[in-house]
Amino acid sequence: MRSRTNPMREVHVWELPVRLYHWVNALCITGLCITGYIIGNPPALMNGTEAYFNYWFGTIRFIHFLSAFLFFFNFLFRIYWGFAGNEFAKWTNFIPLKRSQWKEIMDVIKVDILQVTHKKIDSIGHNSLASVIYFITFLIFLLQCLTGFGMYSAMSNSFLPKLFAWIVPLLGGDIHARQLHHILMWAFILFAIVHVYLVFYHDYIERRGITSSMIGGWKFIEEDVYERHETESKEKAEK
Repeated sequence: MRSRTNPMREVHVWELPVRLYHWVNALCITGLCITGYIIGNPPALMNGTEAYFNYWFGTIRFIHFLSAFLFFFNFLFRIYWGFAGNEFAKWTNFIPLKRSQWKEIMDVIKVDILQVTHKKIDSIGHNSLASVIYFITFLIFLLQCLTGFGMYSAMSNSFLPKLFAWIVPLLGGDIHARQLHHILMWAFILFAIVHVYLVFYHDYIERRGITSSMIGGWKFIEEDVYERHETESKEKAEK
């Protein structure tokens, strides 16, 4: 655990749009996973009861579709904010094109996964490994939207779902699209479990206010780390 004897500085890392995206996304994923699991294994059909007595299932589907639309447009907004946001929100953080990013990825693996070293990670925003994992989840989000709206297009006359009608034939039919959609749901659940664990783990180890930063936007960063970051930022701006 890091000592609080080091001088710390409050740094506004996560802008309001990023924080809103995060919590709307978390709410949507929770609703989609719960309702999606019920839709994939409907109790009404499994018990052989009349659909007339089980219209709540229609409510489940409505919540799923509503959450899907909200999830989709929230995701589109995050793509936009990756270009319009501050330095910690930009896409350059999520795609490891620099040698320093790959070095930090290895350092984080040694600390978080292998636990063979206690070397501190000085990233102010997401560390490089977390950024890469988030980028992979963005790709999963995209694939989940494609398969979900692709299946929905067969029962909807709306403009948006019809844009994805080509997805199901491309995947080889409805059953393959459903299987992929279902597998990706479990990827969401696994990611959520690991994500929550690591957030609390790093909050305890680093003592930078990681958990509260996604509410207020502020993190506590060591003075020397912040000054080094500012120096590097100015050097990049001058080039």
